[in-house]
Amino acid sequence: MVRRSDIMSMHMIRSVLVAAAIAFAFMPVAAVSQIPPPPPPSILPPPPPPPPPPKIEVPEVPRMDSPPPFKLQNTTPGRVRTDTVPKTPYVRGSRRSSFGDRVTRCLDEGAAMGLGPSERSEYSRSCANR
Repeated sequence: MVRRSDIMSMHMIRSVLVAAAIAFAFMPVAAVSQIPPPPPPSILPPPPPPPPPPKIEVPEVPRMDSPPPFKLQNTTPGRVRTDTVPKTPYVRGSRRSSFGDRVTRCLDEGAAMGLGPSERSEYSRSCANR
């Protein structure tokens, strides 16, 4: 004997299957309608080609036995005046520092050279008297 609850569950299963079949049948139509349209053609012109690379030239190496270029040659002769004596610049005589300053400098030099105390005093005497 078939129970009423079994009929109800069979009827429910059939209705769920029918609803799923209907949804599945209309699914591709819904997916096709969601495809976006293609983008419009570009109005901008294509970019220009890149510029050519710079030309590399090897510089000319001067030779030792060739004369200098004309622009480096002295084209105006010098003028020598014989009626006047050329002025000589005034040169100051170098002043010699005091004996104490020279001894101090020589002691510092001896210490920098790594001399001991007795060697340093001997070096400073001969250095200061020069």
